[in-house]
Order: sequence, then structure tokens, then C-alpha cells
Amino acid sequence: MPWLPKKCVLVPVDFSEACLEAVRVGRQMVADAGDLHVVHVLPALHAGDPGVIWDKIDDGKRAANVRDAVDEQMGEMVDGAQVHVRFGRPGLATVKLADEIGAELIVIPSHGRTGLARIALGSVAEKVLRLAHCPVLVLRR
Repeated sequence: MPWLPKKCVLVPVDFSEACLEAVRVGRQMVADAGDLHVVHVLPALHAGDPGVIWDKIDDGKRAANVRDAVDEQMGEMVDGAQVHVRFGRPGLATVKLADEIGAELIVIPSHGRTGLARIALGSVAEKVLRLAHCPVLVLRR
């Protein structure tokens, strides 16, 4: 247990190995698993997507799939944790959720992209660092 446990820690996940480590670190930062919040941000559905046109997929089904994936991949690490699914841009949605839940800390991994990859894909960690109103712990590889 950390010296000063946090009351509310938010960890955004994208199901990469780096995110699994961020969840482990986030879990160590809280005394109770209920104080850990895990969020996955999905892109918004567009009216022209085939799944939407044929009424095969909606945000509720997508959110349920994410929760199942979190339970399957992260198992005991997230037992008792609060799992959130948001829609939109990952950096903005993460910061907005952090404000809503009163997060004391955001733990986020950095994938370490540089150059064109960073320009093309953007950096969620950088966006969160710039916009968050609470401390952000960025885990590097």
C-alpha cells in the first residue's frame, strides 16, 4: 500500500500491455479497489456505419463488449473497480471523466511514439497532461 493512498484514481485503458501495467500501478495507489476507476473510450458511431444501418450494433452493445473485455483481460486487477465506457476523443473524454468523478490522480501509459507516428496518431497522454486539472502520472516504457 502506498504511503498516502488516493481516494480516486483514474486509469484510461486501450488493452495494450502498457495499460495493464498502468492498472497495476493505479491499483497500488488506492487503499480500496472501489477507488480505482478504469475507462475505455470508444469512437462515436456514425449514421453511415453498416452496423448502425442494419441495426446490429449500438453504444449499449459496444459498452457491454468493452466491460466483458476488461473483465477477461484484467481479471483480478479490476475486481471491485469501477469500469467506465465513454464515447468520443480519448484525451478529452478521459479529462472530462476525471473532473466528473473528482479524480486525485490519472495514471496513463505512454506508448513512446515519435516523429510521423506521433503526428498521425496523436498522443492521448500528452492531451491528458495538457488538459487535466489533477496530477497525471505518465508511465514510460
